[in-house]
Amino acid sequence: MMAMDHSPHHSDTHDHAEDQDHTADQGHGDHRTGTVTWGAAARATLHCLTGCAIGEILGMAVGTALMWGNAATMILAIVLAFVFGYSFTLFAIRKAGLDLKTALKVALAADTVSIAVMELVDNGIIALVPGAMDAHLDEVLFWTSLLGGFVIAFLLTTPVNKWMIGRGKGHAVVHAYH
Repeated sequence: MMAMDHSPHHSDTHDHAEDQDHTADQGHGDHRTGTVTWGAAARATLHCLTGCAIGEILGMAVGTALMWGNAATMILAIVLAFVFGYSFTLFAIRKAGLDLKTALKVALAADTVSIAVMELVDNGIIALVPGAMDAHLDEVLFWTSLLGGFVIAFLLTTPVNKWMIGRGKGHAVVHAYH
């Protein structure tokens, strides 16, 4: 059984204050104890969604405009979603001073699961909406299925990010470099 130190130099109060300072600075809950706010998870998801959406829209628009087949268009959109998703994180952590090799590792660790879930959901929805894959850029169906897919992907990816951040993974990795 461990004895408790009740001396005035005991650090329980100090450690708690540091934890609160760390939590307040990060605005993401305490990653060490697994408590993460839904707001923090939503911000992490929105960060990923921004990069994914740029890549996805660009890929779908290019593939559709060039009249590529559905598979080629979707592959381009997915590849560009990952490229843009990773690049947003990579840019931010390189700005914080990390070398390129380390920054790449951090970006891969931070975003891979989030982007993968988002792309699976978003592209799954587009594939399941009748006629969405054959819709043209000037058709409402093209944009509603694409944007609707983003909304649903955001809603389903946010709990994944909350779970990962609470375990010190995903976007929690990036916050060490902010």
